[in-house]
Amino acid sequence: MRSVFSDTCSAAPSTSRPHAVSVIPSRPRRYAGGRTLGGHTLLSSRNVGSVAVNTMARDRLSAQEREELEAVRARLNQQLQLVTGVSPSASSDLSVDERPTLLAKANNCPCEDEVHPSNGWRPMPHHLSKPELWERIRQEAQMDASSEPALASNLFSTILAHPSLEKSMAFLLANKLANPTMLGMQLMRLISEAYEDDAGLIEACMADLQAVYDRDPACDSFSQAMLYFKGFQAIQCQRVAHWLWQKGRKALALAIQSRMSEAFHVDIHPAAQLGRGLLIDHATGVVIGETAVVGDNVSMLHHVTLGGSGTGRGVRHPTVGNGVLLGAGVTVLGPITVGAGSKVGAGSVVVSDIPCHSVAVGVPARIIKRDIVKEPVKEMDQCTDYILDYTI
Repeated sequence: MRSVFSDTCSAAPSTSRPHAVSVIPSRPRRYAGGRTLGGHTLLSSRNVGSVAVNTMARDRLSAQEREELEAVRARLNQQLQLVTGVSPSASSDLSVDERPTLLAKANNCPCEDEVHPSNGWRPMPHHLSKPELWERIRQEAQMDASSEPALASNLFSTILAHPSLEKSMAFLLANKLANPTMLGMQLMRLISEAYEDDAGLIEACMADLQAVYDRDPACDSFSQAMLYFKGFQAIQCQRVAHWLWQKGRKALALAIQSRMSEAFHVDIHPAAQLGRGLLIDHATGVVIGETAVVGDNVSMLHHVTLGGSGTGRGVRHPTVGNGVLLGAGVTVLGPITVGAGSKVGAGSVVVSDIPCHSVAVGVPARIIKRDIVKEPVKEMDQCTDYILDYTI
């Protein structure tokens, strides 16, 4: 599968650098006081002061090269500036009710005359209708039950015994969340009530299933994602908890959040707003805070944190636009915006706004490239070649 950024993300040393700094002559990577391991330099803490990150090793560049680099960076910063209208410092003073405005601004790409692939969730020609999807899931379950008799009882009770996707999901989630003090039958009735009250919940569930099937190469069937992928299951639990939160039933919503965290090792606050077509791959260690907003068609991997900043009661968590890819271990802190169609490389820490259709990596994350045409979630490339250009 060709990388979204294969034109610059190849393994060859000559192309692993961003275009913006490719004019700088290549030199051996040698640092005083450092040592090498596996071809990469490990820096000592000598003379680094309070900042331990050195992204381009300026000490090995000539004065002219440093001036050229700063000029390139200045042009990039000017071109990539995201006009949000709300600064990060001001966002903390916003009320929670203003989160839709922040999401709209995150999805407002200022790029002119360019293809914008991150327009939110929309039906595609290959997407199945609800009757078609449910019939497909039943057929897959029947085939698995025939080929693996040890699973027949589980597949029958979870899928084949139910008349609809809503009833099957209610049974599945209730059994995942149940414990001696939260009975499965009570939870099943509660989840069924949520699906009956809000048709958007099952529509979002279908979109999430389709996203897993389309974007995760390890997923061979819809029933596999539904039964065995805890990221998908955790998202559906949070959607029910969010429904309860909006109804004012906050104690029960928090109880479901607690059980979800225990069962899946995924902690998503019931008040967080999640878009459709969301994929959380592997999911272990994912944390999404109370005032966070996640747009449509977002993909993230394990140990992603959308964390808060400060103790204010307003918006203090990130807003993630449509079509964003957050690699494994990404941390996004504070009331900042990750623009639509952007990609944040694995292990990065984001503490300032990321413009739309940008690639950001590092600690702290820095913008190193733009790709306005392609959508990162479709190829799930975490861009490790760019990360290797950073030394910590």
